[in-house]
Amino acid sequence: MEIIKIKPTSLDYLKDLQHIPDSPKQLFMRGQLPPERIKTVAIVGTRKPSAYGKEVATKIASECAKNGIVVVSGLALGIDSVAHRAALDSGGITLAVLANGVDKIYPRSHEALGQRILENNGAILSEYPNGTPAQPWQFLARNRIVSGLADAVVIIEAASRSGTLSTANHALDQGKEVFAVPGSIFSSHSKGTNSLIEAGACLVSNGDTISKNLKYFP
Repeated sequence: MEIIKIKPTSLDYLKDLQHIPDSPKQLFMRGQLPPERIKTVAIVGTRKPSAYGKEVATKIASECAKNGIVVVSGLALGIDSVAHRAALDSGGITLAVLANGVDKIYPRSHEALGQRILENNGAILSEYPNGTPAQPWQFLARNRIVSGLADAVVIIEAASRSGTLSTANHALDQGKEVFAVPGSIFSSHSKGTNSLIEAGACLVSNGDTISKNLKYFP
C-alpha cells in the first residue's frame, strides 16, 4: 500500500495536532483518515495485561466503536492490540501510531493486525520516515501523537512507573480529558491507574460513559 507524507495542517481530522507541544511537522501514513474531524479516543495500557485488563479493554473499545468513535492506539503488545482488535470486530475505525517507519510493522507479530486496520478504513501513522527502526525513546515521543489525535485518553492497567503513564501526562499537557479504569489495590497492574484517579482522572468502566462525555467536547 502507498505510503504518503502529510502535514497536520493538510487534513481537518489532524487539526488538533497543530496545537500540541512539540507538534510533528509531518507524518507518514499508510491507509486513510476520516475526511473530517470526528470524535476519537485513545486507549492504551500495559503490554502484559491481566485477564481483567483484556476484558475491560475489549468492552470499552467495542462500545466506543459502536458509537462511531475512532479508536487510536500504538499497535503494541497487550492493551493496545486488544483495543485495535475490539474496534475492528465491532465494525469501527482504528488508527495505529508507530515508533518506527510505517514501512515495517513493529512488533512483527502484529503484521496481520496492521493489515486488518488498513483493510477496514483505518491508518498506520508515524512521524518517522521509512527505514527508521524502533528505539526506546521513540515510543515515549510517539505517545504525544497518540494523545494528540484523541479527544480523550483511556488508561487501562498501568504500573506505577509504566511508560503508558507518559500518554496520560501528554494528554494533560494538551488539555485532553483523561479517563482511567480502576483496578485492585493489590495489583501492580493497577497502581498507575488508581493513582491517576486519586489525582483527578475520570473513573470509567464502560465505553458508553466516554461516548456521553465526548458529546460535550468541541
